[in-house]
Amino acid sequence: MSLAVEIPTEPLERGTSLWWDAWHRLAKNRLAVGGGLLLLLLALASFLGPLILSQSYATQDLQLGAIGPRAQHWFGTDTLGRDLLVRVLYGGQISMAVGLCATAVALTIGVIYGTTAGFIGGRVDAVMMRIVDIIFALPFTVFVILLMVFFGRRFVLLFAAIGAVQWLTMARIVRGQVKSLRRMEFIEAAEALGLRKAQIIVRHLIPNALGSIIVYATLTVPSVMLLEAFLSFLGLGVQPPMSSWGVLINEGAANMEEAPWLLIFPGLALALTLFSLNFLGDGLRDALDPRASKD
Repeated sequence: MSLAVEIPTEPLERGTSLWWDAWHRLAKNRLAVGGGLLLLLLALASFLGPLILSQSYATQDLQLGAIGPRAQHWFGTDTLGRDLLVRVLYGGQISMAVGLCATAVALTIGVIYGTTAGFIGGRVDAVMMRIVDIIFALPFTVFVILLMVFFGRRFVLLFAAIGAVQWLTMARIVRGQVKSLRRMEFIEAAEALGLRKAQIIVRHLIPNALGSIIVYATLTVPSVMLLEAFLSFLGLGVQPPMSSWGVLINEGAANMEEAPWLLIFPGLALALTLFSLNFLGDGLRDALDPRASKD
């Protein structure tokens, strides 16, 4: 006679990936979610709004002049009678495009440069980082002015000038991440299996440093947008009749006493975008922090 003994079994807990855990933590951060939704709303308004509105950003009505907000012109008009709402939405396209494109340029250069320096190490790393220090010492405004003098005031130069400076910090961040990952066991195992250096960088090092890269990217976009606004404020950025938020803020500052709405609305749009990006960046930083994976 055999006795059957029932062993209580507990249901197995399904494992989740690190990216799913990060998304779950990000969804709990109300400021980050709110910032992301507001950023999406501003982007949709900037890129779809001018298509819905019938007026052009360059249409002038000199007889109308600068008038305050009203039913026909929600944000009022500027000194040349141009609808400010249309110009703010169109300026959002330029500012966001500069921010995204310059950040993409900075990430591409910075990730490749920093990964190469951190992985090779030694004298190559020392020489590469001294080059970064030398470029860091160059005044950014002087660098942009020289570009404008030699190549003219072209819109594409904004991407080149801003991206050529912003990649320096990214290179330092990626280099530090790669140097810490370089001593991990899985990198030694990959080398023992005979993988080439390029394969180790692409398959192992960059994916494991992706969290820091994403976080810094969200924090780079607002700083790039501020740089574009600063350059446009100095007259080195977007040229009329094109507009960006920096150009509109410059025009509003010149007419602040007579027409304060020219400064309030583009300044508010820029401030909301920067706050949204910073809240989203802070949320991503907390969500992708490996030390928070047990929370």
